[in-house]
Amino acid sequence: MSNHTEIRWHGRGGQGAKTAALLLADVAFQTGKYVQGFPEYGPERMGAPITAYNRISDTDTVIRSHSNIYDPQYVVVVDESLLESVDVTSGLKEDGAILVNTERSKEEIIPHLKGYKGDVYVIDAKKVSMATLGKYFPNTPLLAAIVKVAGI
Repeated sequence: MSNHTEIRWHGRGGQGAKTAALLLADVAFQTGKYVQGFPEYGPERMGAPITAYNRISDTDTVIRSHSNIYDPQYVVVVDESLLESVDVTSGLKEDGAILVNTERSKEEIIPHLKGYKGDVYVIDAKKVSMATLGKYFPNTPLLAAIVKVAGI
C-alpha cells in the first residue's frame, strides 16, 4: 500500500465530511488516479459523529482493499469537539498528519491528541468559509487544506 494515500475524515452529520471525501475522490479520479471515497455511518441523525474515507492511488497501482481505513496517513477533523469523544488519532501514522478545524492554536490542540507525535495542522475553517463563501461550510476549506498537506 505504499503507493496509496489514505485519509480518514471525522465530522458530524451535516458538516460535509462525506461530501468532501466524495468530492476529493471525484477530482482525483478525473486526474487519472485510482480512488475510493465512502462514508461510514448507521442510522445517525444530523449532528451525530460520522467517519468518511479516501484512498487515492497512482495510475500504476490498483486499489484492492475495500475496507474501512484503520491506519491512515492523514486524518481530517471537521468538528474539534470530536477530539474529546472519538479517538481521532487511532492508527494514524506518525509520518502522516492530522488537520483540525479549530480557532485554537496547534499548541492548544496537541494535548487533546492522545500523544500523537506526527505533524499537526490547524485551520479556522469557519473564518475562511465565512470570508470566502459567506456561509459556514467547514468541508470546503478543509478539503483544500488536506489537498495541500497531503500533496494530492
